[in-house]
Amino acid sequence: MTYSDVYNSSIKRLEAENIPDAKTDIRLLFDILIEKDRGFLLTHGTDDMPDDELSKIEEAIEKRAKHIPLQHITGVQDFMGLTFKVSDKVLIPRFDTECLVEEVMRECCDGAKVLDVCTGSGCIIISLTHYINDLEAYALDISEDALLVAKENAKALGKNVTFIKSDLFSEIEEKNFDYILSNPPYIRSEEINNLMDEVKNHDPMLALDGGDDGLDFYRRIAKDARNYLKLGGRLFFEIGFDQGESVSEILENNGYKDIKVIKDYSSNDRVVCASR
Repeated sequence: MTYSDVYNSSIKRLEAENIPDAKTDIRLLFDILIEKDRGFLLTHGTDDMPDDELSKIEEAIEKRAKHIPLQHITGVQDFMGLTFKVSDKVLIPRFDTECLVEEVMRECCDGAKVLDVCTGSGCIIISLTHYINDLEAYALDISEDALLVAKENAKALGKNVTFIKSDLFSEIEEKNFDYILSNPPYIRSEEINNLMDEVKNHDPMLALDGGDDGLDFYRRIAKDARNYLKLGGRLFFEIGFDQGESVSEILENNGYKDIKVIKDYSSNDRVVCASR
């Protein structure tokens, strides 16, 4: 079979399984798995595809047809201009979360002391250490598997982050942070079954379930973060599109000031920040 034949038949296969953005997925699979980009397909589309490349693509297509996330097949996801390793042990970094990083970057100065709670793949804290000089960077997660992925990402990108296995703040001794930030689980328990198959069946449940109202982790973090922030230190949360008012109220009830809700590029509430 030629490259064009395989390319076109692969698109049809995914479309038949109701895979969204099938054309984009196939383009990325060709690019990442066999290093054949759009330019190659335009100039060599009539060439026969070697058996080893065909096997890689066919195996990947069968996985994607079962709604296994593209990122779990390729093993990578781009975030903030960097490439991160991902697996089914961590939440796949989302474009929405770049809004959280960008908001921290607006305020964070060189040499600041920063803590990332529920770090997952490490994409948030590692991105900050890439773009801000001399950060004293710490990150927590309850999942040992997630921390292994985060450590691999930090090593691959040459960033120095202290990773700690901890149920929120239970195992960290450091205090006086300038910034604490978190993209915690915030999906309401009853809504998880309504999510896309790629999410509910393949993202770790630990990274999704925010309790009955989706706010469990905001309550816990807001309460305890006061003991780890320096006076005037800032707390940043990523939130669900409909949680701005609720999370703001949680912060106010815990004595935080200067509470602000920031919208993402789709004009949805996405980040809440406040000061101790």
